[in-house]
Amino acid sequence: MELDDEVCLCFHVTKRKLLGFLRIERPRRISQMSDCFGAGTGCGWCRSYLKRLFDQHAESTDAAARGAEADLTADDYARARADYVRRGGGTPPPGATPVDPAE
Repeated sequence: MELDDEVCLCFHVTKRKLLGFLRIERPRRISQMSDCFGAGTGCGWCRSYLKRLFDQHAESTDAAARGAEADLTADDYARARADYVRRGGGTPPPGATPVDPAE
């Protein structure tokens, strides 16, 4: 994923915002990632990705700068989230990035 791709599709939180939040705010617990524009509090799809970013940041500032799953595209990420929501994994709030482009 690129820096300006959305990680939290419900609240439109980008990877860049999350990495900046980690660098500046230095959250002590994964649950504090939600303080970054509500990331992870919508459908729940992004929580595993948030955890990876958090863990990488805890291990090394360099790892956080590289980011998690660099080979994953934003489209692949959005498609996987759509599958997650369709399987009943969560319900995106109003205003979230649609599950299907046609919505």
